[in-house]
Amino acid sequence: QVQLVESGGGLVQPGGSLRLSCAASGTIFRVNAMGWYRQAPEKQRELVATITNGGNTNYAESVKGRFTISRDNAKNTVYLQMNSLKPEDTAVYYCNANIKRLSYLSARDYWGQGTQVTVSS
Repeated sequence: QVQLVESGGGLVQPGGSLRLSCAASGTIFRVNAMGWYRQAPEKQRELVATITNGGNTNYAESVKGRFTISRDNAKNTVYLQMNSLKPEDTAVYYCNANIKRLSYLSARDYWGQGTQVTVSS
């Protein structure tokens, strides 16, 4: 089994910062791309940022220049540093990882349980 456990969400004022973490644990042969997605009330889940195991990153236009994704391959952990937060960043943030559990199995996507980020004064 594989689990993704997120932490770091909370309430922050506009202009503030938060750092999200997501650690993958369990039977893991290799972790491929990792990323963050978010879902606001009554909206579809959308991509925030992704990072390959080689460190290549991709960001949604709405967060470029404000959010930074990084990872620690030794810890199977991905981070999202969120600066200059805006009310429209309010959402449940989900961690995603493409993981190969065993050498002879195909990789598949796993999701965390989600962590609430609320930006409000």
